[in-house]
Amino acid sequence: MSADKDGVKPPSPFYLGENSKRTKDKSHQQYHSTPSVSNYSRPSTAGTAASSIVNPFSPPASVISFSVDPPSNASMPVVAAGQQEGLEPVPRHGVTVLPRSTSYYGSRPNTEDGPSRATSGSRLRETFAAPPARPLTAVSTSVSLAPSKTTRMRSTMLEDPSTLDKPWVTTKDPYARIAYLLTYSVAFLGIAASAVRCYFGYKSVSLITGNLCMVLDEDFNYDTETTFGPNGNWVREVQLGGFGNGEFEMTTSSSNNSYTSNGYLYITPTLTSNMIGSDAVLNGYTYNLTDCTYNSTNPIANLGSSNTTGFNAAAYYQACGAVSNSTTGAIINPIQSARITTRNKASIRYGRVEVRAKVPRGDWLWPAIWMLPVNNTYGPWPMSGEIDIMEARGNARSYPDQGIDYVRGSLNWGPLSFLNAVSKTFGWWTQRRTDYGEGFHTYTLEWTESFLRIYVDTRLHYMLQLSFNEPFFTRGNFPSVVQNGTQPIVLQNPWINGTNATPFDQPFYLILNLAVGGTNGWFPDNAGNKPWLDNSKTAMLEFAQAQDKWYPTWGSDGESSSFMVDSVKMWEMC
Repeated sequence: MSADKDGVKPPSPFYLGENSKRTKDKSHQQYHSTPSVSNYSRPSTAGTAASSIVNPFSPPASVISFSVDPPSNASMPVVAAGQQEGLEPVPRHGVTVLPRSTSYYGSRPNTEDGPSRATSGSRLRETFAAPPARPLTAVSTSVSLAPSKTTRMRSTMLEDPSTLDKPWVTTKDPYARIAYLLTYSVAFLGIAASAVRCYFGYKSVSLITGNLCMVLDEDFNYDTETTFGPNGNWVREVQLGGFGNGEFEMTTSSSNNSYTSNGYLYITPTLTSNMIGSDAVLNGYTYNLTDCTYNSTNPIANLGSSNTTGFNAAAYYQACGAVSNSTTGAIINPIQSARITTRNKASIRYGRVEVRAKVPRGDWLWPAIWMLPVNNTYGPWPMSGEIDIMEARGNARSYPDQGIDYVRGSLNWGPLSFLNAVSKTFGWWTQRRTDYGEGFHTYTLEWTESFLRIYVDTRLHYMLQLSFNEPFFTRGNFPSVVQNGTQPIVLQNPWINGTNATPFDQPFYLILNLAVGGTNGWFPDNAGNKPWLDNSKTAMLEFAQAQDKWYPTWGSDGESSSFMVDSVKMWEMC
């Protein structure tokens, strides 16, 4: 419709923008005229240029679009021929002119929005373009491939370093030099003192300086009969009297309890019930050791009596036989084990002993490597002394009174049979992460007239190191009078005519044995669920009745509970 017919002047056409570049290039050109098109009809595309083809998917002209894309050519007003670009465009009838802002993404450089198809295409392409870089702020930096160095903000609370007062720069502290000299002097003195201490510590370690002659070199490569035969180096001691310690085992000459195999000596504990039955152990059975060696291996028939070799029948029968009686609580020793010695075979007076062995594992097992004097020169035990190279307990590491992870060395000595000063001469070594039942260790005795040392594997792991620098009677600090029951005894020095090494100045022989239990206190009462009390008259019975608790800890293979010895070497000073 025309303006004259409706009486209303049509509004001026509007454009979304002008193409500045196109305007610059075509400032003197005019738009070509196009046929008039009705507001409600689609213009024909026949014979028209590609730039004037109407988009068939564009919305009708009556719909106002707020899209960022410019309108298509179909909704754009037609400019009459001869009309200049600079003239104000006339809008279509019924269309309100709205202000057109630039694209959300901005306009391309040197261009402006216009009603051209090229401009519309560029806007469509901008829709898929990356957003422009944001303006820089105080906390943002520009993206750059080259490394950039940012300027750190300076605190306004800091003073200018040039204005700070530094008196130590201009004036030296007179005590600073003294402090430096004292520091370095003390450090130097500490190092020097450490070196001197190490030197004298090294020189103070007592060593055997004389010649040593080999007395025994046993590697157990022979069979059992040869090892314990007449020409062997070892003698089995056979008894069941407890050896003065109230031990629960009997020592036998059976190859079940002591034998050699694959170059090792085995001392293995076994159950007596396997031989005679459980009922016989507890009641109505008499057990005799026909090969008992008590009298031949104990020249003192009764420990604590005078030094005599006379035969004591009562002591003999007590050490070589037992009768089980359920009424009195007397039983036959429930364990059979072994005790072997070098008595009358090999002994030394001053020298060196090395035994490489592995400790047995099991509750209440008591392995020992120790020495006794060949002759009780100064009287019965402990007056003539005892050297314990190694003693241990087979109980687990959790045992509260030093289990299998501890080994102990000590000297037993005293002026009376019931007065033992072992508490003054003993020590131990322990394994922190393992125990002595895991493998073999070398237990060594070094013994001269001036010192005695017991250690395991290395001298650094010594259990006992003793210098004979004073008489043992003085070392013991014994009282002048002791009480034996109700009778007072004036204490006499049995070593008064000896040396500082007395009583450890006589020949000693070696003993290897595996004991079980006992009532002498080696296994303290109320420790580790101990099933018996030392003062009980039926201690051995109480131990036997708890067999289901302690026997499983011995293992089922027979080897873990065995005291295994790899080699024994003895040297004497010559």
